[in-house]
Amino acid sequence: MKLYEHEAVELFRSYGIPVPRSIVASSPQDVRKAVVELGGRAVLKAQVLVGGRGKAGGIRVVGSPDEAEAVARLMLGASLKGEVVRKLLVAELIGFGRELYLSLTADRTNRGHLLLVSPMGGVDIEEIAAKHPESVLRVPIDPIVGLRSYHVRKAVRFLGLEGEAAADCERVLTGLYSLYSDYGCELAEINPLVVDERNRLMALDAKVIIDDNFVRVKGMPFEREKGPEDVARDLGFSYVELDGDIGVICNGAGLTMATMDLIKHYGGRPANFLDIGGGANAERVEKAVRFLLQKEGIRVVFVNVLGGITRCDEVALGLVRGIRESGKEVRLVVRLVGTREEEGQRILRENGYEFF
Repeated sequence: MKLYEHEAVELFRSYGIPVPRSIVASSPQDVRKAVVELGGRAVLKAQVLVGGRGKAGGIRVVGSPDEAEAVARLMLGASLKGEVVRKLLVAELIGFGRELYLSLTADRTNRGHLLLVSPMGGVDIEEIAAKHPESVLRVPIDPIVGLRSYHVRKAVRFLGLEGEAAADCERVLTGLYSLYSDYGCELAEINPLVVDERNRLMALDAKVIIDDNFVRVKGMPFEREKGPEDVARDLGFSYVELDGDIGVICNGAGLTMATMDLIKHYGGRPANFLDIGGGANAERVEKAVRFLLQKEGIRVVFVNVLGGITRCDEVALGLVRGIRESGKEVRLVVRLVGTREEEGQRILRENGYEFF
């Protein structure tokens, strides 16, 4: 379960991780009051469960209460990467120098935890690792042993911190690990962790993902609107949202992942992972198409179906109906192979869609 940033910030605060003063607001008037309370300047951050908010206009710096109210009117109720913005986190504006990166994540390969540290914060860790692999420190942590002082010293040295910042880093890492362990996290990330003008550390962003099974067992109190993955799960689909513009619908997880890999290999950008499962009928396929096309920015839908117990004619009917009912003008490219593929291809041909 992904937490909204304001929920993650409150967790950070409760574990002694320094964060800016902040107020959650759901109306332009409340945003204005919050900015006044925070000193007249602030950062407005859209509370959505998708990544890349900054590039999509979901993070705005405002210099006055009037500007804050005007910007809030534009942000609240708007759609950000397919998710409606209903709340803003109004955060204190902090001056800083260096930006760092810290995270703890599950390392399933080694059956443990992994501490990731980088002096190059403020950008995606995947981008840092690809362009500057020497700038990422990976510290495996045995779950039985836990975080030890030598792990912390190694991270502090790698980041080049001294004085108050070094002491703060020890407290931040200790708090982050405690939070990560106590809440059964898959990820606890600070990006960026900044060094301010007093040589003190401050977490300017908070990202926490809790294992769904842990949430159910522990009965976590977090309440939130369902994200796309949650909605898809309720519909019976396996779905993961990505940042590309090519929608992907397949049957079977292996085929879906292989299709996404090929799209990426040839220069495309998958918008999602969507597995409709085996034996899908026309109604199920129609639901999948209509659900997928709610996501903004999809310019083409690539469908790759290997029909065993799944009938290709049912898939074709569902595709045609789904696009028609969605009201979207989108290109559909289909590969149908298997049970009743000739009938499925005939349906697609009669409706003007490409197939292979």
